[in-house]
Amino acid sequence: QVQLVESGGGLVQPGGSLRLSCAASRNIFTIGTMEWHRQAPGKERELVARIFSDGNKIYADSVKGRFTISRDNAKKTMVLQMNSLKPEDTGVYYCYADRLGTNRGPVYDLWGQGTQVSVSG
Repeated sequence: QVQLVESGGGLVQPGGSLRLSCAASRNIFTIGTMEWHRQAPGKERELVARIFSDGNKIYADSVKGRFTISRDNAKKTMVLQMNSLKPEDTGVYYCYADRLGTNRGPVYDLWGQGTQVSVSG
């Protein structure tokens, strides 16, 4: 099964840090652009950060200077390091990839199942 799996969510106090990871299944060989999105209760899903296959990055204004996106193309993983967390960062965080090469051919627009991040205290 072709999938992206997130991990690392949890409950943290304001000002704290969390590290989210996204791992691709073993049958995925190449990955194009990867992104982190989040969805807060009652709100639409929004882009948090994007990293291209060449390593270039884009961040939402709300997370600039606090979040860092990175990827390891050899390991087919992506990480979102989140520092100075705020209550408004609460939501379900999703991993996304626009184009993947797999053992069954190309796959497009693949989402992970999401991981909950809660900032409270």
